[in-house]
Amino acid sequence: MHSMNHWGGSFEIHDPTTDDEHSRNMDLDQAALSRQQLDETQQSWLLGPQDAKKKDKYVDLGCMVVKRKVLKWAFYAALIAFVVIGVPIIIAKSIPKHKKAPPPPDRYTEALHKALMFFNAQKSGRLPKNNGVPWRGDSGLKDGSEQTDVKGGLVGGYYDAGDNIKFHFPMAFSMTLLSWSVIEYSDKYKDIGEYDHVRELIKWGTDYLLKTFNSSATTITKIYSQVGRATNDSASPDDHYCWMRPEDMDYTRPVQPANSAPDLGGEVAAALAAASIVFRDDGAYSQKLLKGAATVYKFARDPGHRTPYSQGNRYIEPFYNSTGYWDEYMWSAAWMFYASGNKSYIQFATDPRLPKNAKAFLQIPDLGVFSWDNKLPGAQLLLTRLRLFLNPGYPYEESLSGYHNTTGINMCMKLQRFNVFNFTPGGLIQLNHGRPQPLQYAVNAAFLASLYADYLDAANIPGYYCGPYYFSADSLRSFATSQVNYVLGDNPRKMSYVVGYGRNYPKHVHHRGASIPHNGVKYSCKGGWKWRDAKTANPNTITGAMVGGPDRFDRFSDSRPNYNYTEPTLAGNAGLVAALVSLTSTTSSAGVDTNTIFSAVPPLYPGSPPPPAPWKP
Repeated sequence: MHSMNHWGGSFEIHDPTTDDEHSRNMDLDQAALSRQQLDETQQSWLLGPQDAKKKDKYVDLGCMVVKRKVLKWAFYAALIAFVVIGVPIIIAKSIPKHKKAPPPPDRYTEALHKALMFFNAQKSGRLPKNNGVPWRGDSGLKDGSEQTDVKGGLVGGYYDAGDNIKFHFPMAFSMTLLSWSVIEYSDKYKDIGEYDHVRELIKWGTDYLLKTFNSSATTITKIYSQVGRATNDSASPDDHYCWMRPEDMDYTRPVQPANSAPDLGGEVAAALAAASIVFRDDGAYSQKLLKGAATVYKFARDPGHRTPYSQGNRYIEPFYNSTGYWDEYMWSAAWMFYASGNKSYIQFATDPRLPKNAKAFLQIPDLGVFSWDNKLPGAQLLLTRLRLFLNPGYPYEESLSGYHNTTGINMCMKLQRFNVFNFTPGGLIQLNHGRPQPLQYAVNAAFLASLYADYLDAANIPGYYCGPYYFSADSLRSFATSQVNYVLGDNPRKMSYVVGYGRNYPKHVHHRGASIPHNGVKYSCKGGWKWRDAKTANPNTITGAMVGGPDRFDRFSDSRPNYNYTEPTLAGNAGLVAALVSLTSTTSSAGVDTNTIFSAVPPLYPGSPPPPAPWKP
């Protein structure tokens, strides 16, 4: 059994010794006992000051109670920290910062700024106030005024070269090439501050091209191909016989119409379509360009209008004669597809009959030379782009793979080791076989090579084959830089062929406006001859003009009458601009914009190939 306490309380063993202590406690003074039980604060109230130290004071901060002394020291610590750390930081922040200067522009950027200015000097029409060429003014304000079907006449556009003729075929090609360079390298243009400028130059050209046909219609039967005229060895006032500023022209400037123009119509369509991609941020203008492109493309493809635009025209054939139109068909169809996304264009561009008619796969060296007359190399590279980045497969693959293969062969042909084309002793490729004005062909080839290298990089393809030989993408850039560097002064004469770039450049450029002093005096048709034949340098610097260039032995004659050496052209400068922007490394942007050109392209799902033919034993 367990003992239990039936009355509550604790079990205690009684100790007799404790009785005396209990008795003593009972004898204590009850007041004294109660004082002993008071806490210290109560004692201080009742008994007054004590001998002990003063107790710390506290501050209630709401969320915590802190000693006043601690709070005081924390405040002083914060003040000291502010003086020691905060004040110097404030002072440092307030001192103006000297930002690290951006890297100096490379030679390609410097030359590009100047090359674009050439287009400002070539403008016709009523010039904007900020045109930037003080010796140029309004001109050609009556161009096409006698044409009743063109509202406001054919005012505007660009003069082609050192004369005052507006050739629409190379002008359209120049606008296509500038637009292509902007589509691929828009970030580079923005980084170097030329994006708005180059777009303004393109718009100046496309606004004019829209005037050369009824762009508000859906079907046309005519396009204007030229304003002004000249004949070789002419003895009557015209754009060659007279040496006059554009601002002073007082002779007749007839307009050349073309009722058949598969080549010109195709090039104008390409220019307007490419520009519509450049101006996609301006929806209304972009659609206007695309509508005009569709109209003139339809005219170019009309089976009843297949005679080349220059055939039989004595005012065009000696200067910008077109040798065919199948290349413009391929070129314009590619641009129309990218601009509109309409599959009918890519179906035509990849129809096997088209490259057959264009002789695209025959590996003819001259058909691999990109120029205002031959668009095949550019068109094939443009279509190779589709295969590299979208790879639509059947039914496009057969032609696209052919374009891709031919593009590689075209690049191989430019390499000096294969001896397809001659080179000057100084290293300039002779794509026009030693004939005058070789530079425009060299810079066009440089642009395509540099662009193809960027395509390969963007597609993670390290190189390409030339037969059994493998070459990296850098071999293409090496070729491109060698040609552009030659133009900029790395040649036996140490001469820059871009006016205003470097210290040694042509001073006697074959150019009417640049050669006549800006002195307010109007010189007559023959009165200007003295400036044409003067031995002195041009009084006006036509900044950025790339002249025709040296002969096949690197020789160059800086002579104004010798236009083969010293005359610049619109198409030549367009190729130079494209090559320069592709090569510049000043900007933070590298490579091409792989996506913008495809923004209107719908998904191209591979179709099913046709079934094989039945097996026959």
